[in-house]
Amino acid sequence: MIIKELNGHMPKFGKDCFFAENAVIVGDIEMGDQCSIWYNAVLRGDVNFIRLGNKVNIQDGAVVHCTYRKYPTHIGNNVSVGHNAIVHGCTVHDNVLIGMGAIVMDDCVVESNSIIAAGAVVTQGTKVESGSIYAGVPAKKVKDISRELISGEIERIAENYIEYASWYK
Repeated sequence: MIIKELNGHMPKFGKDCFFAENAVIVGDIEMGDQCSIWYNAVLRGDVNFIRLGNKVNIQDGAVVHCTYRKYPTHIGNNVSVGHNAIVHGCTVHDNVLIGMGAIVMDDCVVESNSIIAAGAVVTQGTKVESGSIYAGVPAKKVKDISRELISGEIERIAENYIEYASWYK
């Protein structure tokens, strides 16, 4: 894995985190406990800062970046960022699932208990309502989330990734 200081900022990590051997974590990044950064994932806190809460998993090939002097990236607790997704210069609140290949662009806010569907493109400045699913290109609200979907998908996936990480330690 590459964990690199840049411009006087060394990434900081909580307890019980897992980093795949070829994950890249650079610059002004802070993450909480029980996070996992998977194969070929890149977190680049070079042009602004990145903050991750607890129980965040950044899956294989995903990119987390920010916008120079404009938009840092904030990711809350219990968030799963799917394979090959891009999360860029935005705020993602707690209990969110960002599907595989989705893109969340600058100045977006994804409120808690939400799902961004696989392949969705959340365009700049979009506010994703709490408790909703957004899908499509550009992403639009397609339905409200049931309590079963919150516990059955969002919470289950975040918990599963803590278990998967334990297999590699």
